[in-house]
Amino acid sequence: MNAIRVHEYGGPAALSYEEVPRPEPDDDEVLVRVEAAGVNPIDWMVREGYADDALDPALPYVPGWDLSGVVAQTGDGVSAFEPGDEVFGLVGMPDPGETYAEYAAVPATDVVEKPESLGHHAAAAVPMAALTARRALFEEADLGGGERVLVHAAAGGVGHFAVQLADHVDAEVVGTASASNASFLADLGVDDFVDYRNREFEAVVDDVDVVLDCVGGETLARSVDVVAEGGRIVTLPESPTDAVVERARTERMATVDWFSVEPDAAALAELRELADGGVVRPTVNGVWPLSEAAAAHEESASGHVRGKLVLSVGET
Repeated sequence: MNAIRVHEYGGPAALSYEEVPRPEPDDDEVLVRVEAAGVNPIDWMVREGYADDALDPALPYVPGWDLSGVVAQTGDGVSAFEPGDEVFGLVGMPDPGETYAEYAAVPATDVVEKPESLGHHAAAAVPMAALTARRALFEEADLGGGERVLVHAAAGGVGHFAVQLADHVDAEVVGTASASNASFLADLGVDDFVDYRNREFEAVVDDVDVVLDCVGGETLARSVDVVAEGGRIVTLPESPTDAVVERARTERMATVDWFSVEPDAAALAELRELADGGVVRPTVNGVWPLSEAAAAHEESASGHVRGKLVLSVGET
């Protein structure tokens, strides 16, 4: 089969399109014929050599954690699926999910039935980003209806799902993005839009109950100034500094949390129902063939992607 492999950490050229043996599923795994694989910022960060105690794959490795495809074979201990089932999921994490390939052997507990309303390209765009948004808003921040939430980078992968999920529970949504995304975000559910290139958000926003920070750095530090007393900040790019956590606590009695997303089949099944109900719709901004994964990584690393990017692996 064909797959992308990384033999040395580095730039996009480190992604090698080559023929590799087709994997065999273990007893608790399913072999999925991958139709599409989602591209996420963590994919190219790991490719460049980003590593922590969890995300440090041994070389060579096949990148990717998001997939949508068709079950081709089941392990001896798997009864929940059978060949021909269409599935999608965030798989394997923190171990390599190896979804940038024509076939992937993945834990059966990491995938669920694909939304009927979505094709494979759209379905592959959902798992990591939507699971991250869901956990950030409802598990880490405990967002409730009627509360006010500020979503930074609201037009991005995680952000555009967060907007839809927050709007679904009747939260008031403030979103930051470039001006070109204003109408796109209004259609998704943003009530108040801030063009971050022309206005400092802290000059026009205050007293938000929840901040979802998809940017980090200075944006996270400045977010302390707009969170309401007793509010909650969830930041995604990296663990917050002690200084930011302490300032939020002393000045606002607010919390600042960070987490690493994990496979969650139950939560993904809920998102599937929301997708089939028309509540959550992924925006796919670009589709590349598997052989052009390097171009997809370059686009993702630009930092200006609306919605998600996807690799087309099968015939879908």
